[in-house]
Amino acid sequence: ATKVHAPTANYPDDPNAAGNSRRHIMNEVEQSLRRLQTETIDLYQLHRPQASVPIDETLRALDDLVRQGKVRYIGTSEFPAWQLVESLWAAKELGLNRFVSEQMEYSILKREPEKYVMPMAEKYGFGLLPWSPLAGGILTGKYREQNPAKDSRQSFAAWKEWAQGMERPYQDAVLDVLAAIAAEKEVTISQVALAWTLRQKAVAATIIGPRTMAQYEDNFGALAVEMSEAEYGRINEAAPL
Repeated sequence: ATKVHAPTANYPDDPNAAGNSRRHIMNEVEQSLRRLQTETIDLYQLHRPQASVPIDETLRALDDLVRQGKVRYIGTSEFPAWQLVESLWAAKELGLNRFVSEQMEYSILKREPEKYVMPMAEKYGFGLLPWSPLAGGILTGKYREQNPAKDSRQSFAAWKEWAQGMERPYQDAVLDVLAAIAAEKEVTISQVALAWTLRQKAVAATIIGPRTMAQYEDNFGALAVEMSEAEYGRINEAAPL
């Protein structure tokens, strides 16, 4: 899977070097195929919506790529629910391939998608692909320590600035609940947090970003964690919507 929208080079004077226009999509898909060394992209996603480009133009371009065999399925990222529904209407009216997935930031500390995007996804058959399900590592519990590992992302100023926007007044209470459930199940805090995300009906898969093999194995272990309704409720109570 890959995305299109942002420029891959610096072209400040070229309005077609970014966005969801037909020209940009058709140019960038060729670059993606070359970089990925493949003939077909399984899932080609719009990285962000673009109000200045009609959704009809974007869908026609993506539909052509599907019909040409260069792309199998198309999806979106960070689209509001109303624009996703609009895209479904346009695709149906024009007889074009529709979006099948939506990638959005979602975690126990960022539950806003539950208000509109998730109900829409369940009704219209979108597969949701949450990114940052561990809130940038906050939901691993390791950043509660006074002296985290020197090679962790907490040592980077850019991450600290981003993490400040993720902070919630109730996050310590959430971590306490996650730690308690993890201890009861003899698993890690991060595995419980990921299992919570995977429990959502419309979630097809979570996007993880392990830096080491140990982190990968830990994240993958979340698939085996079974969460009861009571445990799920304890977490939701600690992290109000």
